[in-house]
Amino acid sequence: MRVVVQRCKNAEVTVNNQTIGRIEQGLMLLVGITHEDTEHDAKYLADKVAGLRIFEDETGKMNLSVLETGGAILSVSQFTLYGDCRKGKRPNFMSAARPEQAEPLYQEFNRLLREQGLQVETGAFGEMMDVSLTNWGPVTLMIDSK
Repeated sequence: MRVVVQRCKNAEVTVNNQTIGRIEQGLMLLVGITHEDTEHDAKYLADKVAGLRIFEDETGKMNLSVLETGGAILSVSQFTLYGDCRKGKRPNFMSAARPEQAEPLYQEFNRLLREQGLQVETGAFGEMMDVSLTNWGPVTLMIDSK
């Protein structure tokens, strides 16, 4: 499992010009799932994301997590995170898990974040989405469960 984490001042996802998920300060997550991923990967990444200390404390140091700041999460599934661009000009997406495997793991990942007390908004799995955010910093990290 792979997650791109972006610290944001706000983020929003729309489908067919309708907002389906919106947060203010918090984390924008792009979530990719591959064939070997299990619930163990989802748990590892949910714990890592919830505890990731990338918000500034009163001294200006990145020392606080999204849990400690009361921030929210916007989680969007993105199979293209497993696109292989090494050969040719067209990405190969063979490493991305099929929807019937990926969607339950994506939902489990979001459930585990909510279980920790986080407000989690989501995109629509498998839909064409428009995602916008104000990246704060900018701070962008990629976390891989492997």
